[in-house]
Amino acid sequence: MKFAIPIADGKLTAHFGHCKEFALVEVEDKQILNTEMLEPPPHEPGVLPRWLKEQGTNVVIAGGMGQRAIELFQQAGVQVLVGAPVDEPENLVKSYLSQTLVTGGNVCDH
Repeated sequence: MKFAIPIADGKLTAHFGHCKEFALVEVEDKQILNTEMLEPPPHEPGVLPRWLKEQGTNVVIAGGMGQRAIELFQQAGVQVLVGAPVDEPENLVKSYLSQTLVTGGNVCDH
């Protein structure tokens, strides 16, 4: 299982489509195996959902995201969680795995 989290300064950023890097956190048997930081391709509509799916992403944890991106992820079979708190990617994944991750409203500003 692989999680993708938009990152700024080592923590989740609310600006999904404009983040400078993504943490890709690989999990097996509820244990984090690896965290990889990747620079995304230039932001254009539809590019990030396709790119993250190609990276093997199963779950996206974000602060906010446009509705079109959410729909594209859902069509690709990728679960999207929005309204997540600003925290380090490994902490967010551990919270998800222990079913204690608190998410809320989509904090997308567009």
